[in-house]
Amino acid sequence: MQQRRARKKFDDEPENHERWLISYADFITLLFAFFVVMYAISSVNIGKYKVFSDALGDAFGGAGAAQPINTQVPNLPIPNPGLKRRTELLRKEKEHMTKLAQDLLSTLAPLVKEGKVRVTQNSRGVSVEINASVLFDPGNARLTDESTEALRAVAGLLKADSHNVQVEGHTDNQPIRNPQYPSNWELSAVRASSVVRLFIDAGVAPERLTAVGFSANVPVASNDSPQGRARNRRVAVTILSGIPDTVTEIPTPAAPAPQ
Repeated sequence: MQQRRARKKFDDEPENHERWLISYADFITLLFAFFVVMYAISSVNIGKYKVFSDALGDAFGGAGAAQPINTQVPNLPIPNPGLKRRTELLRKEKEHMTKLAQDLLSTLAPLVKEGKVRVTQNSRGVSVEINASVLFDPGNARLTDESTEALRAVAGLLKADSHNVQVEGHTDNQPIRNPQYPSNWELSAVRASSVVRLFIDAGVAPERLTAVGFSANVPVASNDSPQGRARNRRVAVTILSGIPDTVTEIPTPAAPAPQ
């Protein structure tokens, strides 16, 4: 009888509907611990990491020690297609101008050997400097018959090229005064024009040519000696490079308002 009452009392205990809260609380605790661990891993303390790495190395006899973290980001080159294309164009242009300079040296070899013609190359282009004694009589701007052969050989190379050409006339500092040439300005300009006209007659496109007179303002030697003055009397034919230097525009400040 007593056992029956005890069993009835056990069976009549009300059912606990909140037992799921225990499992839920355990799950939340584990989830929180997981996020704490993940955060700790993502925020590595370099000093503590090194201590831990050294301790592991000592414990395992140097084997399995973690490698130090490289915190420096390498400076990787930034691709620049425009710069690469310009570099390639400059390389090809330089090769072309070098080939042109070699052809001019070969064509004018006898005059180069005599020291009457100089062929040079720089960033501006290729320049052929011809002594005026090869081209003109003293104080005159008319080309001699002997000079036309050399100039026509130069024109033959220029005709097959596409670069612009600037012809410069230069004199020494000795004054000249006559009805035809009142000063060295007129003489240098007309000498440059005479060479340009010959180039046009030989087939070089006129729009590619420019004639400039510098008088005695751009000497290449001292005018104190006859040898220096002879060197300064010259015509320079410059084949201009097809890739100009980069031009940076400087803004002009606005004019002050009138008072």
